[in-house]
Amino acid sequence: MNKNICVFCGSRPGLDPNFAKWAYTLGSQIANNNQVLVFGGGGSGLMGILAQGALDANGQVIGIIPKQLQIQEALVEHLSKVHFVQTMGERKHLMDQYADAYVIIPGGVGTLDELFDVWATAQTGFHAKPIILANWSGYYDGLLSFLHQCIENGFMSKSHFEKIHVVNSPEELLQAISSDLKKAQSAGITT
Repeated sequence: MNKNICVFCGSRPGLDPNFAKWAYTLGSQIANNNQVLVFGGGGSGLMGILAQGALDANGQVIGIIPKQLQIQEALVEHLSKVHFVQTMGERKHLMDQYADAYVIIPGGVGTLDELFDVWATAQTGFHAKPIILANWSGYYDGLLSFLHQCIENGFMSKSHFEKIHVVNSPEELLQAISSDLKKAQSAGITT
């Protein structure tokens, strides 16, 4: 059975050229592992590069995009399936329905919203799907530092970090996807 890897990422490419290269490779590897890429549907930035990597490797790619963003984010062509939704909330809900695991690579406000949504729902017991945060080139160092400050100030506990797997390189990310899915399956977690 194919697993669906839901990737949250930016609709911009970012300034580090490695982000685009690594996003493309991630898309390719998801396809090469006979997994299905689920993403925000947009063709701009890392979203489009990620999807193109999967499509170039003949992978299945499911895009979920609000109708309002269709022009702004330029829908990727030749997707296996496209869902047009009305709101960002509907987009996240449908992504949740498809996802067997979540991967977060660099992005902006929308990506952070998606990260915190799946993290909070895991923390409160609504799901037990793997969540992997790709801290490529230290992109999320500042955020992680702030979150540890939240622990120091009593607003989070260390157990919150048991719900996510932080990796620092593209190689670690690919290994984490495989190992975290296997752990979830052996634990009897239905994703």
